[in-house]
Amino acid sequence: MKKISVLFTACVVSASMWISCAQPSPQQESESPGGAALAGEPDLPHTSEAWQIWAYSSAAPSFLAADATVLNFDPEGMPIILREGNNGWRCLAANPRGMSDPERGWKNAHEAMPACVDGTSWVWLQAYMANEKPQLERDGFAWMLHGDVGEDNHKRMVMKKSDAKDPSQWIESGPHLMIFPKDPDSFSKFTDDFTRGEPYVMFPGSDYAHLMIPVEGYYQYQPESSPIHSNEQ
Repeated sequence: MKKISVLFTACVVSASMWISCAQPSPQQESESPGGAALAGEPDLPHTSEAWQIWAYSSAAPSFLAADATVLNFDPEGMPIILREGNNGWRCLAANPRGMSDPERGWKNAHEAMPACVDGTSWVWLQAYMANEKPQLERDGFAWMLHGDVGEDNHKRMVMKKSDAKDPSQWIESGPHLMIFPKDPDSFSKFTDDFTRGEPYVMFPGSDYAHLMIPVEGYYQYQPESSPIHSNEQ
């Protein structure tokens, strides 16, 4: 667990913060661009364990989320089990930027960028955050049904669109499934064009190449990249 303690320091929140924030903040929002409440979201402070369990576990379909382990991390980056699971999947906040307002918690589930990962993807994620080459026994799978707040499709760990070498490669994703390959070269024939609506490779040509599989709502945060939008031009 020592390696894990280094990996997620950027996105932890202390137990004392959970207790100190008694009421939801105006800064806490639904992730939906339209502002609608999300199904099943508890009306609780985003620092509460109940809200975090909902936010992190709902990154996967309910039939996987129901029995997944849900994790948080203490200020030293050590894992805290919010809910013990039994199916080998782990759900956690995966935004390396951390919270925009740590005192009040994640603004919404989208900001948290929660991921639900199988055992193989857990190994991949640790290698990714440690700048090590993933050593996998098979392909891994991970769900991110709340999407992410943006990635440079060609270069890892770019935190803002303004820092991207080529801003046209910036994609703020909606719901998607990811496949982390045992052999990254096995995805070399897939496109890296995220505007086509089909599965595409993120970080092509690197040890961290993986397949992004968009599902319904993928372009809700960046509609200008949708193939439907392109066809209307």
